[in-house]
Amino acid sequence: MKHTYTVTGMTCNGCRNSVETKLAALEGITSVSVNLEEETAVIEFSNTISIKVLQNALPEKFTISNAKETTNIITGSNDVVIQKSELQQLKPLFIIFTYILLIAIGLHYKNWNWSPFMLDFMGIFYIVFSFFKVLDLKGFPESFKMYDPLAKAVPAYAIIYPFIEIALGLLFLFRIQIPLALVLTILVLGITTVGVTQSLLSKKAIQCACLGTALKLPMTKATFIENTIMIVMAVIMLAKQFL
Repeated sequence: MKHTYTVTGMTCNGCRNSVETKLAALEGITSVSVNLEEETAVIEFSNTISIKVLQNALPEKFTISNAKETTNIITGSNDVVIQKSELQQLKPLFIIFTYILLIAIGLHYKNWNWSPFMLDFMGIFYIVFSFFKVLDLKGFPESFKMYDPLAKAVPAYAIIYPFIEIALGLLFLFRIQIPLALVLTILVLGITTVGVTQSLLSKKAIQCACLGTALKLPMTKATFIENTIMIVMAVIMLAKQFL
């Protein structure tokens, strides 16, 4: 008897190996095949095993559920299943984005000017988002390579990406080489947005690495919108630089 499950919380091949090893060690399981990109585990049983038993066999950072329940989580020892909407899953992203917006507005509301506001917004955005990536420098590259085209082709790019964001954030905040920072923003986020678009169109369940691996966010349209806002700001500011 074979069954497919969804496994969330995996960010690298080490996670995949850990899930396979823990599940394969359970009595009654004859084989386990885990797919990191699709976040699935195909398990072959000799005896039926409940999801509760499977969940208890895994470390807390991983959650296993029936394949159709990709937005479900299991909590507590009573095996209670809670349905989470897309908005609920993205709550941390919206909160952080709102904080960045409020800080940028607060810096300029007394003497409003769109250009300095956008530069500070982009600078704060990069610094805050890079912070979450730096929290897990080992896990972030594996998660980022799952959808960013350049990171897939050049693994070293995924490793240095958080530091690229830090550099861009400082350039915007200190008003250093603004045209260069704007061009790099369009290129860097443009490449990532292509990967995000491909992932959304393929409808694969991929973890978004925009806030690193500390916050397990799904790849959704919000990620696309967030990148697009930054790209549009960069295009507007770059146009002003040459007008």
